[in-house]
Amino acid sequence: MNTKKIGRILAVCMGVALLAGCGSEKKNIYKQAEENLEQGNYQEALKGYETSISNGYKPTESFRGAGIARLRMGDAEGAVDAFTKALGTDKGGKSLRQDILSYRATAELQAGLEDDAMADCQTLASDYSMNADTYFLTGSVALAMDGYDEAASNFQQAYGEKPDYAMALQIYEAYEERDMEADGTRYLEAVLENAPKNAQDYYERGHIYYCMEDYDNAKKELTKAAEKGSAQAELLLGTVCLAQGDTAAARSMYQDYLNLEESSKAPGYNGMALCDLADGDPDSALANIASGLESAGTNEMQELLFNEIAAYEKKLDFSTAYAKAQEYVQMYPDDKEAQKELAFLKSRTGE
Repeated sequence: MNTKKIGRILAVCMGVALLAGCGSEKKNIYKQAEENLEQGNYQEALKGYETSISNGYKPTESFRGAGIARLRMGDAEGAVDAFTKALGTDKGGKSLRQDILSYRATAELQAGLEDDAMADCQTLASDYSMNADTYFLTGSVALAMDGYDEAASNFQQAYGEKPDYAMALQIYEAYEERDMEADGTRYLEAVLENAPKNAQDYYERGHIYYCMEDYDNAKKELTKAAEKGSAQAELLLGTVCLAQGDTAAARSMYQDYLNLEESSKAPGYNGMALCDLADGDPDSALANIASGLESAGTNEMQELLFNEIAAYEKKLDFSTAYAKAQEYVQMYPDDKEAQKELAFLKSRTGE
C-alpha cells in the first residue's frame, strides 16, 4: 500500500474518532444538565441545557430542560419562551408535547398570562387524555381567572383521579393563595380519613395537620413518621415547634434532622438559623446560614439568602442587608415579599 493511501485512511479514521468524541461530549453535557436539574442545581442545569441547544443536541428536550430550570429559578417569562421554542422544534413525540404544554401553562400562570395558560389547558383537554395533574392545572388557572365553579369542577376531577395526600394538599394550597382556605380544607379533611400505611403517610398527615394549624395532631403524626426513620418528619417537627414558640424543642428536632440527613443538610441549618433569629442571636444565624449554603440547592438557597437579609437587619446593619437584598432580587425577581423588604431597607439606608 502506498504512502498517500495510508495517509488518506489514517485521516478518515482520525476524522471518525473526532466526530465520535464530539458526539460523546455533547451527550455528556446533556446528561450532566439532567443530573443538575434533578439535584436542584438549576443554574448549572440551565448552562448545560443552553450549551446543548447551541450544540444542536436534543433541541426539544434541551429547550424543555432550560424551561424547567428557569421556572424553578422564578423566571416564569423566560420559561414560557423556552417551552414555546421546545414546542416549535416539531421533533418531540405526542407525550413529550403534552408534557411541555403542561409546563408552559404552569409558567404562563406564574407569569400572570392566564388567558394563554387557559388556551394551553384547552389544548390539553382537546388533544390529549386528561389526568389528575392536568385537571388540577386547569382548575388552578380557572381559579386565577375567578372561574370558581370551573375550578371546583376540575379540582373534584383531579382528586377523584388521585385521592392522595399530595393532591389534597395541592388543592388546599391553591385555594389558600386566594384566601379561600375553607374550600380547600374539605379536601384535607377527606384525605385524613385514609388509614396511614408507612412513614411517608404519617409525614403527609403531619404536614396536613400543620397546614390546618392543628399542631398537637401534627406532632403525633410526625413523631410516628420520625420513629419510622423519616428525616423530613424531624425537619417538619422543628417547624411545628418553632410555630409554637418552643425554640429549644425546635433546635433539638433540627439537630436530629442534621444527624439523619446525609445529602442536603441545608434545611436543617436554615431551621437552626430561624431559631437563632427568634432568640435574637443574628450572628449565630449567619453562621448557620453559611453552613447551609455549602450544600444548598436552588430552592434551599433562596430561603437561606432571604433569612441572611433578615439576620443583617436584626444586627441593624442596614447597608449590608440592603446590598444583600439587591443581590437577592436580581436572583429571584418574582419574590414580592423581597421587593417590599428591599423598599424598606432602601428607606433605612437613605439610598
